[in-house]
Amino acid sequence: MHHQSLLKNAFSERPAGGHRHGNDKPLNPHPMKIGIIGTGPVGGSLAKNLAALGHQVKVTNTRQPAELARKAQELGASPATLQDVVQDVDLVFIAVPFKVIGEFPKDLFRSLPAEVIVVDTGNYYPFRDGKIDALEQGQPESVLAAEQLGRPLLKAFNNLLAETIADGGTAPGTPGRIALSIAGDDERAKHILSDLCNDLGFDVVDGGTLADSWRQQPGTPAYCTELTAPELTQALAAAVPGKAPRLRDEIIGELLQRKDWPTREEVVAGNRARQLGNA
Repeated sequence: MHHQSLLKNAFSERPAGGHRHGNDKPLNPHPMKIGIIGTGPVGGSLAKNLAALGHQVKVTNTRQPAELARKAQELGASPATLQDVVQDVDLVFIAVPFKVIGEFPKDLFRSLPAEVIVVDTGNYYPFRDGKIDALEQGQPESVLAAEQLGRPLLKAFNNLLAETIADGGTAPGTPGRIALSIAGDDERAKHILSDLCNDLGFDVVDGGTLADSWRQQPGTPAYCTELTAPELTQALAAAVPGKAPRLRDEIIGELLQRKDWPTREEVVAGNRARQLGNA
């Protein structure tokens, strides 16, 4: 039942929870420059936690400048326009509904230096994004996103709830430490992002190439089930081609009939029961 939170996240501009630093070590003396497109639950939680780690974070959204400035201040970040948020950065997180990616200016990412890492954190939901033929026919979401943006991507953070990103991080070695998967074709970029994820409090599993990223899309066993690294590795391998969209849509249908949102714990328990056979 994880899509209840996703439905909630799709229409909310409030980042879930507060920052919980995953490590007790000092802040990085060499902070990264990070741009985040979107300040909803996922983008907002990433911005707040990354800024708390000492990184230089700038954010953008579709609000008026004054409102964007207030949001950025709340998150510990700097406000930026869409054009400026991707300039002079080491890494960009895209945290917007899937349909918005196709609406970005065509040259937004094409002129960026090759070493800038671009991370797609989002997911495709037909009820929100409208039906997209290529995705309905099985093309992995981030493969299409990379084509639309005209540059390579990594897929990460899409299979964690916003509440998990905000509050679920723990120190390395903590029993039951939650893992996330990173899919992409650039090993250097994956290594850098892995270190950042560890600092945020999460173990990392290699999700394979970007073409393999369907294994962590909505409706798969790896999606919002808060697994350890060994468990997540098994869940990625257990994904069945073509099965996830049907399950995703079934869950969405159930959530649309509910009057209240489930807690994070209820979401995870429901997902595990449905996907993994245990609660």
